[in-house]
Amino acid sequence: MNIAHHVEQGRRLFPNKIALIFEGKTFTYKQLDELAGKAANALRGLQVKKGDRVALFLPNIPEFVISYLGILKIGAIAVSINVMLKNAEVSYILHDCAAKVIITTESQRQQVSETDLPELEHILIAEGNGNKGMTLAELMANASPIAPAIEMDRHVPACILYTSGTTGFPKGATLTHGNVIANSYAANRCYRISNNDSLLLYLPLFHCFGQNAILNTGFSACATIILQRRFDLQKVLQSITEYQITMFFGVPTIFIKMLNAEIPKDPLKSVRYYFSAAAPMPIEIAQQWHEKNGTFIYEGYGLTETSPFATYNNDLKYKLGSIGTPIENVEIQIVDSYGHQVQPGEVGEILVRGPNVMLGYWNRPFETAEVIKNGWFHTGDIGRMDEDGFFYIVDRLKDMINLSGFKIYPTEVENVIYQHPAVAEVAVYGVPDPVKGEIVKSNIVLKPGHDITAQQIIDFCYAKIAAYKVPHVINFVESLPKNPTGKVLKRLLHQETKSHASVVG
Repeated sequence: MNIAHHVEQGRRLFPNKIALIFEGKTFTYKQLDELAGKAANALRGLQVKKGDRVALFLPNIPEFVISYLGILKIGAIAVSINVMLKNAEVSYILHDCAAKVIITTESQRQQVSETDLPELEHILIAEGNGNKGMTLAELMANASPIAPAIEMDRHVPACILYTSGTTGFPKGATLTHGNVIANSYAANRCYRISNNDSLLLYLPLFHCFGQNAILNTGFSACATIILQRRFDLQKVLQSITEYQITMFFGVPTIFIKMLNAEIPKDPLKSVRYYFSAAAPMPIEIAQQWHEKNGTFIYEGYGLTETSPFATYNNDLKYKLGSIGTPIENVEIQIVDSYGHQVQPGEVGEILVRGPNVMLGYWNRPFETAEVIKNGWFHTGDIGRMDEDGFFYIVDRLKDMINLSGFKIYPTEVENVIYQHPAVAEVAVYGVPDPVKGEIVKSNIVLKPGHDITAQQIIDFCYAKIAAYKVPHVINFVESLPKNPTGKVLKRLLHQETKSHASVVG
């Protein structure tokens, strides 16, 4: 077993089929496997061995894919680093995983320290000038393209993906070859990808969604991946038309942007399938999309720690607002604060058990034991299950607002505010209050050309939800802070001190 077997299978079955397209350049499955072989042998030349950590500090470029596959072929461990991180953050991760090699770009190289990292032996430049380090291309130039992926036990680490670190330092979720392969096959069964499909991939490869749910899953079906550096609406629309994209993957904020842009149906006519994950899809947005385009946005749920796929809505029946049912070989439970399973309709923490659950956090046995108990991964997400076995996300446990003892789930309030025709985006969160403990605050991005007061939003909410859930403070802002996948960073909202307008209700 080895994750890289999927590309080797593509080479055997469809050697001349295009596996990867990037900025007009194409790579067949044969070419991609040969380049991965060269990368594998180049790393062997640097004395990288099975179990060694090789860090990828790279944007969405082919060299990420080639290096990733080469690392896996020799049984080393690929460590993905967010390209938005700065020097101290990068150093922390490199030290934490004791990386032997880092592969980066000329522009990112300045964020890689040359001191206080005794385990780091080599810095390879994959894009740009290699004046301050060896280039990956030079190392690969004379390397053999032949490097069959070595057989690995399903429980052996393959990848380390660092969590966003919303509290404390980031932790390295360690995924095994078995985790990723099981997850890819389960996702493939849900998506129903064929080798004739073309998948657009603009979500960051250093994130589990892009890396596993799209890239590895697409390769496991011998499909074609159209890789883009980042989300750019015009480039996305151009690629959909030029390459006849059939499968589109995004996060809720992407679909919101596309709705607000009022894209006509014609540029999207080749897309047969839409999928959203990484954050809950507002019901109002899902409804608007279906009404406008006549297609569902299928939704998945999971975390980096679950490789990431855990549930899917749904290959048999679609339910609006649900994250669906557990994927193949995965179990889901909803439990109360005492760890007891609750009845359908009752709210509790979501637990996941199955071949998708990570090995643990790298070198963090205590933190691992806190979240994996008797094989069950405690997600920290609040959810419920209906009578048909479909699951629903209520909110993050840590995002729940406690107002004078009343529990408020921000997602519920956001779904209400999204119903207002003037609202483009919204984020609801709690802020400290000396009397009530916490009060509800809302940051709102208005659609272009719309003008509305905070009091109008408050009155709109009063008509639809209980009074204690209505935001006390409304801020109108130009944008919401997001991570590279488009998830709103509420920890930054808590630190926010400036806004365009504010009203206390």
